[in-house]
This record gives sequence, C-alpha cells and structure tokens, in this order.
Amino acid sequence: MHLHARVYARPSLPARAPVVSFRHIVRSLLRILAAALLVWSAAPARAHAQDVFEIQVYPYDTMEPGRTMFEFHTNFVPSGTKGIDTGGVYGNHHQFHETLEITHGWTKRFETGFYLETAYVPDVGYKFTGFHIRPRFSVPEAESFPFKFSLSLEYAWNQEGFDPNSQTLEIRPILAREQGRLYLSINPDMSLAVKGPDAGTAPSFEPIGKAGWNFTMQVQAGVEYYSETGTIKHFDPLSDQHHILFGAADLDVSPDWEINFGVGHGLTGTSEQWIVKGIIGYRFKF
Repeated sequence: MHLHARVYARPSLPARAPVVSFRHIVRSLLRILAAALLVWSAAPARAHAQDVFEIQVYPYDTMEPGRTMFEFHTNFVPSGTKGIDTGGVYGNHHQFHETLEITHGWTKRFETGFYLETAYVPDVGYKFTGFHIRPRFSVPEAESFPFKFSLSLEYAWNQEGFDPNSQTLEIRPILAREQGRLYLSINPDMSLAVKGPDAGTAPSFEPIGKAGWNFTMQVQAGVEYYSETGTIKHFDPLSDQHHILFGAADLDVSPDWEINFGVGHGLTGTSEQWIVKGIIGYRFKF
C-alpha cells in the first residue's frame, strides 16, 4: 500500500491465461460492487467528516511474502476546522496525529495491515483514537488493461470524538500506471458506516489520486489529491465538499525504507486549510 519512487520493469506475460484470469476476477468484483451500490443507493444520504490520520495514496504493489513493515504516519494541522461538529467530532485545528501501521506480506498478491491511531487534541490532551485492520490483494497485470489493479478493504473501530460511527468499512480500488518517469495512482474510495448513527445510509465517495515524476532514481515528486464529495447517492454542494491538494515527495534511499512527506492546502472553506504530513517506514524479513 505504499508509494515508491523507483520504476518497475513491466513483466512479460503469457499470451492468454493472465488476461482471462484478470477479466474473470474484475468482472466478478464489478458485479459485487454494482450490487452493493444498488442497495446502498437506496439508503438515505449522510454527512462525513474529514479523516486526516492516514494521508496516503495507495500503489498497486503489495508487501513481499515473508516481509513486514513498521510505518509511522505523522500529521499536523496548523490551520483547520475548530470546535466540535454536530456528530461530536473534534475539529482538527492544531491537532497532532501519530499512526503506527504494521503490514505483513503473506503471498505474492496478498497482505494485511494493522493500524493504531493516536492524537493530541488542544485543551483535551492525548487520545487513543482507534485501530484498523486492512487486507489487500492485487490482480495479475494484463496487457489488455491500461492500469494495474488491486483492492483494499479497511475495517476500523473508532473512538468517540474522532468519528461519529464506532465501526466503519473503507472499500478502496487502486488503479496504478507507470510510464517512463511518470507515476499515476487513482483510488476511488468509498466509506461505509457499519455501526453508529449513520449505519444503513449510503456510503461516502472519497476519490483520491497521485501524479509523480521520477526526477532521479532516488527522488520522486508530484501532487497528491484528497477529497470527500458527499455520498454515492447525493454529492454535497461544492462549498460543503472537502478538497485538499498536496505537494509531496518520495525518497527511495534504500529498498528497505519508505519515506514520504508533503504539505497540503484546502481548496474549499470546509476543508482543513493547511496540513503537514510525513511517512517513514522500514521493511524487514519476519
């Protein structure tokens, strides 16, 4: 689920088998998603607060089998929303977030991630905000499809004051492509309330993406975009949507290290206006 500055060679594929396997899996996924969307679209709309704990656009690649990564996500909001909203969620202004992510690769195409989230809230103190589990799998690359595809499912147990819903599910398709020095990843997220006041309502739609350029073998820089537009049933007015644009860079100092940092600015009045983020991780055999 991590961003890499290096360029990967495109593997040669057998003429037929991977394409058939890819199409079969994608068609099955599309049928499941289409059925789920049909059911959810009949549900009432709901509001959704902006999540600024794990600020990352996922790539296609999963963790190598038999390897584990410890990764720290560190974020600070110099200028953001204030007070407590109608869902009982603290405003992010001057909050400091620290998240530990532990990811293990089980097979060539399957990994599981675990998250522990904490926050410092001004005038409140340090808080444990929740924990997540995230299985993710990738689909074999196919020459007939312009993107590499993987899928992440992240189940979260949230603490009061940081999400109005105590349990949520994020469904994140990942579409990635590398062309020469250009890197592109698109994550059309959906977030569903499982337990809480919004349970049974339509999921929110949160498309995010990244475009990066490999300036050297060690440095990739570009832009990352994060948004929350409303629900799949009803988009909020633009003035009520969240849109944040980051200038970000990835440093490939070693195959074992993961380093990403950036500064983001909100594009609408309801967005967090300024966010500083950093990610540092280390891979090892385990």
